[in-house]
Amino acid sequence: MFKDAQGLDITTVSEIAIAAINQYTEQCLCYGNQAESSILAALDADSRSVLANTFAAAYYLTQENASDAQQAIPYLEQARNNIGNANERERLHFLATEAWAQKKIDRAIAYCEEIVTRYPQDLLAVQQGQYHYFYVGDKSGLTCIAGSVLNANAGNHYLMGMLAFGLEQSDRLDEAERLARFALDINRHDPWAQHAVAHVMETRGRYQEGIEWMESFADTWENCNSMLYTHNWWHIALFYLSRGEINRVLSIYDHHIWGKARKSTPKDQVGAISLLLRLELLGIDVGERWQQIAPYLRDRLHEHALPFQDLHYIYALARANRLDFAREMLFSMEAYAHRVQPYLQTTWQEVALPAARGLIAYALYDWKKTTKELKPLLHRLHEVGGSNTQRKLFVQIYEDAHREALIQQDRYSRYHHSQAIAS
Repeated sequence: MFKDAQGLDITTVSEIAIAAINQYTEQCLCYGNQAESSILAALDADSRSVLANTFAAAYYLTQENASDAQQAIPYLEQARNNIGNANERERLHFLATEAWAQKKIDRAIAYCEEIVTRYPQDLLAVQQGQYHYFYVGDKSGLTCIAGSVLNANAGNHYLMGMLAFGLEQSDRLDEAERLARFALDINRHDPWAQHAVAHVMETRGRYQEGIEWMESFADTWENCNSMLYTHNWWHIALFYLSRGEINRVLSIYDHHIWGKARKSTPKDQVGAISLLLRLELLGIDVGERWQQIAPYLRDRLHEHALPFQDLHYIYALARANRLDFAREMLFSMEAYAHRVQPYLQTTWQEVALPAARGLIAYALYDWKKTTKELKPLLHRLHEVGGSNTQRKLFVQIYEDAHREALIQQDRYSRYHHSQAIAS
C-alpha cells in the first residue's frame, strides 16, 4: 500500500495515481486551477481507485451547479462498486461525499469530523468540513475542525490559513491576523491566508491598508482557480468602494471580476452580483452590467445548491427586468423548501424564502414589502451561509429600504397634510 504526501495510506497499485492525488490535494489546498485535470489523471492511472473516484465526485460537487452535480454521480458509483477494496479513511471520504451529493449535510459534516479525528493529517477533510460549516452558518465549526488538528500539522501554512479564516468569522480578529501572517511568512503564495487578513482589515475599517495588502499579493493569483482569483479582487474592490473610488471599482469589476470570471460558474456570478448591488446602494449607475449577467443565470433557476447563492441570483434577475425568471425561480424555491432534507428545511422555509421575496421587492422599489420581509430575518441571516462580510449586504439592503420607506411615508404625510390645509 502506498502513502500520499500527507503520510496517509492509499489503496492503489499505481505510483502515477499517487502522484496525481498528491497534486490534486495541493491544488485544492492552494485553490489552484489544475485540480480537475489532476484528479482525472489519477483516474487515468487507476480507474478503480475509491479515493480518486470520491475526490473526483467531490470536485464536481464544489462547482455548485446541477450539471456538475450529475457529473459527480458516475464517480460515486464507481467508488461504491470498489468500496470493498478501500481502507477505512477512503470509506469515510466516500460516505462524506455521498452524503453531500444527497444534500444530507449534517451527515457529511459528521463523516468529515470522523476523518479528522482519526486521521488528523488529512487536510482535505478539514477543508471539506469547513466548506460545509461555512454554508450552514456554523462559525464555531469552522474554527473547531481546523483547530483540532493544529498540533498534528505543526508549521503547515494551509491549515493556519483555514484556522485563521475560522477565527476571523468568530470575531477573534487579532488571533486570526497573527496566524494568517505567520502562514504567509512560511509561504507568501497562500491565497487563503491572504484572504483571511483581508477579512480582518475590512472588518476593522483598515481600507487603505487592505488595498495595499491585497494588491501586494495580486501577482500570486494567476494560477488560482477563477473563484478565488475573482474573490480576492472582489475584496480589493470593496476596499476601494469604502474609500469612494468608484471608477477604480468599476475597472476592477470589468477587468478582474466579471472580466476574468468563468461566467457560467455560480461563485463567480455571486461575486459579480454582490458588487453591482453594493455599487447601486451608493447610488452608482452600473449601466448594462445587470443585463450582461442575467443570461448566465437561466441555468440557476431550479438548482438550489445553496440558499446564499439563490438570494443573489433572484435579485439579479429581478434587477435585470427578468421578472418572469425571478418569479419562476421563487416558485421553484418554494417547492424545493418543502422537499429538501429535513436538516435544511427550516433555513429554506423560514429564512431563504422570505429573504427572496424581500429582495425581489427591493429590486422593484417596494420599500415597505422589503422591510416587512427582511426585518424578522436580520438575526438569522447566518443560517443561509456566506461570510460576515458577504451577509452584511443583506443588512445594508434592509437599512436602505427602511430609510426609503420612511422618506416615502413622510412625503405621503406631507402631501395629505397640504391637501387638508388647501381644502
